[in-house]
Amino acid sequence: MKMYLELYASLMPLLPPGNSRFRREIKVADNAVVQDIIDQYNIPKEQAHIVLVNGKFVCNERDQHKLVSGDVLSIWPPVAGG
Repeated sequence: MKMYLELYASLMPLLPPGNSRFRREIKVADNAVVQDIIDQYNIPKEQAHIVLVNGKFVCNERDQHKLVSGDVLSIWPPVAGG
């Protein structure tokens, strides 16, 4: 199935080649869960700090949240600032 992966800040270099700065359309298995994508794109677990699917916070559901066609998975690393 096709879905979208968005990586931000220091995670952006982990995206496959494409035209968008932070978003790529990707193909994943029909039964994929969030953690499968994190593993597939070699995103260090401690760097996948904020994880959303279609704008909904799913950090505590990574191993259970099943993805469906068209979903947008967005991931941010830990950030600091003032």
